[in-house]
Amino acid sequence: MPEMADFGVTPDGFVRKEFDTLLAESSARARAVFGDDVDLSPTSPIRKILEVAAAEDARLWRRLEDLYHANFLSSAVGTDLDRLGEDVGLGRPFRFATGRVTVKVTSPQPGREYVLPEGTVLVAPGAVLHTTVVARLSENADTVTVPARAFAAGAGGDVPAGAITAIDPDYLRHHLGIVAPTGFDVTNDQAFTGGAEPEDDETYRARLLGRSRTMWTPAAVRDAVLTVPGVVDVLLSDPLGGVDVSQSYFGAFPFDQRLFSDERRVGEPYFFSVVVAHEFARPWRTEPPGTVTGIFEQVTEAVDRVRPVGIHPQVVEADHIEVGLRAQLVTRPGYDSQALVGALTERLAADVGGLVLGGDVLFSQVMRALVEQPGVSDVQNLRLRRCPPAFGRITLGQVGFASDVVEAGPGENLVMAATEIAVFTVDSALLEVEVTPR
Repeated sequence: MPEMADFGVTPDGFVRKEFDTLLAESSARARAVFGDDVDLSPTSPIRKILEVAAAEDARLWRRLEDLYHANFLSSAVGTDLDRLGEDVGLGRPFRFATGRVTVKVTSPQPGREYVLPEGTVLVAPGAVLHTTVVARLSENADTVTVPARAFAAGAGGDVPAGAITAIDPDYLRHHLGIVAPTGFDVTNDQAFTGGAEPEDDETYRARLLGRSRTMWTPAAVRDAVLTVPGVVDVLLSDPLGGVDVSQSYFGAFPFDQRLFSDERRVGEPYFFSVVVAHEFARPWRTEPPGTVTGIFEQVTEAVDRVRPVGIHPQVVEADHIEVGLRAQLVTRPGYDSQALVGALTERLAADVGGLVLGGDVLFSQVMRALVEQPGVSDVQNLRLRRCPPAFGRITLGQVGFASDVVEAGPGENLVMAATEIAVFTVDSALLEVEVTPR
């Protein structure tokens, strides 16, 4: 039987006593009190009393184990994890309310297609929401139903059925150039839900484990930027913003190894760059009249709360590079071509959506996604494609910024510069898949 020191809090963690161990210990104490000839057979009264007591003690040991693990981020759950988050100043966030809206174009012009991009702003009493996919409407297809999500997390986004009535008119005018008489009728047949639900334990745990425990450091700045809703990734760098040439250490400042205040006299400003990749549905700048606060303004405010005096950020939007592919798929008999391509695009969107700044789109991973799709027997002439983003974004990395689609050679990866992040959409114009049944 193990020694008492082998149980409870040990150098290897908490070791609890199981029912068998507790029963063996209590049986040994019974023999010491009543003698070795005491009846401890399975049907004896003393044995039954000892079993009941051991079962109760086993439950107590399990509770002690739970209390021990409740003190660590890696093992705490539920309210215990909430308390640990409150200790470091990060409460459990709420989810974003989601639902579906039906959009109908009114008075469409003949022969014109109206494209409402991802992020189209929807208005409702007390809430601002946006679509999460592209909606295409025309005179012949004047109604479409698309998913949507609230801009802000929390119960405020749980709007009731019929609360959404229109697209933000300022958004239509400033971003799409659509004015009367053409308009859009919007409605939600069902209420939006999920905003009142707190974040799940694993997602919340990842936030806490990745949270910086320092102040006035690059890690603290990165953590502050990543807490802004809609930010996908962030890159902190000094050379991108231009080293302060007035300093004696020009060109030799190891940004990621020192505190901001090291080797800098008080009163002398220092500049660094914050390159931000964000969800395409959220605007980069706050456009008038400011219905939705832009990522730039939110990031600037977040960094201002953690930067030291005299150190100033230059917030830069990352280059969102649209990627796609060209390939010929040979399928097995009995598979629907459109359903197969739809499943493939969703798989690719999920894989590419997990990339971060500077993350390359690997030929091998795309090939794997294609060949693992049920119904695909062969993949031929696979080429990866990339296209510079719209709206006049700039590239600060090593990859050239061309005006047309760039197609990689056979087996080549799409290499992203440090300030570039790959973006893939299921209705991308760069997607060209030819399906040939066997």
